[in-house]
Amino acid sequence: MINEYVYCPRLAYLEWVQGEWADSADTVEGRQVHRRVDKRSGKPPSPTGAAGKGAAGEGRAGRESEDGPDDAEPERIHVHSLELSSEKLGLVAKLDLAEFEGQRAVPVDYKRGKRPHVARGAYEPERVQLCVQALLLEEQGYEAPEGVLYFAASRERVKVEFDDELRATTHQAAAGLRLMSMGGTMPLPLENSPKCPRCSLAGICLPDEVHYLRTQQTPPRPLAVGGAPALPMYVQARGAKVAKKGEVLEISLDDEKIASARLMDVSQLVLQGGVYLTGPALHELMAREVPVTWLSHGGWFLGHTVGLGHKNVELRTAQFRASFDARHCLQLARDIVAAKIRNQRTLLRRNWKRGEMPEALLSEFRHDIDAAERAHDLPQLLGAEGNGAARYFRHFNEMLSAPGQAQGEGDGDGDGQRSGGRNANNAESELWRFDFERRTRRPPTDPVNALLSYAYSLLARSVAVTLTAVGFDAYRGFYHQSRYGRPALALDVMEPFRPLVADSVVLMAINNGEVGASDFVRAGGAVNLNEKGRRAFITAFERRMSQEITHPIFGYAAQYRQIIEIQCRLLGRHLLGEVDRYPNFTTR
Repeated sequence: MINEYVYCPRLAYLEWVQGEWADSADTVEGRQVHRRVDKRSGKPPSPTGAAGKGAAGEGRAGRESEDGPDDAEPERIHVHSLELSSEKLGLVAKLDLAEFEGQRAVPVDYKRGKRPHVARGAYEPERVQLCVQALLLEEQGYEAPEGVLYFAASRERVKVEFDDELRATTHQAAAGLRLMSMGGTMPLPLENSPKCPRCSLAGICLPDEVHYLRTQQTPPRPLAVGGAPALPMYVQARGAKVAKKGEVLEISLDDEKIASARLMDVSQLVLQGGVYLTGPALHELMAREVPVTWLSHGGWFLGHTVGLGHKNVELRTAQFRASFDARHCLQLARDIVAAKIRNQRTLLRRNWKRGEMPEALLSEFRHDIDAAERAHDLPQLLGAEGNGAARYFRHFNEMLSAPGQAQGEGDGDGDGQRSGGRNANNAESELWRFDFERRTRRPPTDPVNALLSYAYSLLARSVAVTLTAVGFDAYRGFYHQSRYGRPALALDVMEPFRPLVADSVVLMAINNGEVGASDFVRAGGAVNLNEKGRRAFITAFERRMSQEITHPIFGYAAQYRQIIEIQCRLLGRHLLGEVDRYPNFTTR
């Protein structure tokens, strides 16, 4: 952590105080390099000066001169993975390797890369880290005037002398890290630093995004969206079995393998109905912090299985503190509702099927947005949201293809991407002609409302899982009131994404003919998707979540699932005081 602090104080705070961690290619390679030295072997000699053959019981054989054992040179002893600590210094370390000759000790630290061609042979964070090990060795009674950095890629050893300057720098770094952690204030991110692109925590830290929101200078680099994210795995086949085989999850039915996925590619496992999950698979998923969602056969949410959860208590403390501040809650709620109405208006304008959206309707939406932004309390805000929702769903039918119209003419968001569809006959098209004066939810009484309800449940689950992974408590919100079993914060965060993700998927599924009359079941006045329909709709939903769009604030391309994570982390940056106002996601 002292190495991290010298490299970037914010990185040390994220890892040590908030318990954040993320792997990168560099960290994985580093673990591979350390495989041998992380195995404990050898025993250090007594620091009182005991030396000679067999002094430590282990290590390399000693060497004796022809004059006899009295003139023998001290035996060189190698000790791997040596743990040392000092209450006086307030430090603890695990040494990759320590080489002992009598009272003299040389710490050796392994590094994954090549030797840098810089002054003093190495960068300061590595030199300070090595000096910490020397201070601990000296505290145990050994002499440690110098150490070695071993660079695995170039197989070179670089000698580091522990002079007074380096020792003073090391003491200052230890004191600075300790003071920073006790202060409870995270340092600001580095500004446009070349260190950030290779940092595994760039997507958690959001250095460029935070700096841009604070200063409106230097648009962010796409550091938070570098790699393809892992994806959810859905299993709904009755009697299916999910088991772990090596690094792969295998799904079988009647002892016949039907699907598989690498564990590293699975972000969550969603099991619907009578699906069997083996103990070893569950243990591995918990160890990797991959949540398992359990649903009834009808799709009702039963619960999550997760590991120990996120360590970032600081974030949850800030969340709960803000949730009891009425003014703060109202500010967040107004911005959330206004963003939702803006996105509803945008979706209508882009997908209006017959002519153009009337200017009078646009003006009415502007009035709803103004009313939401000026609301003095939650009841007024609820009224503004209700008016906007009623207006939106009253005209929802305008975004659906007319009877007999060729399918595939709209994609649900107007981004220009067209999905090939099938021509539907008039009987099939009539399936979607309903009165949208109000939306029926519990239970849905028509196919469109059934699709909307299922889309919202998929989105709510996805947002709740992301919030939990970021470190929030998904059940304590700011706009939606906390009630037993309701993920209030997930409902808050998903509000602006309802039109852009959930409603858009419904439009695509209907207009492109991806679901039809045979995909629904009707019973007791209620309408729901059957297994075939759920499979088709889940495919459409995940396709939408994987679609890349340009972020309206930051200007880089990202998938919707990545944008939702970025928004969750930006909410955390706001609650922790780094960003004055939470920037909701709205498309133009």
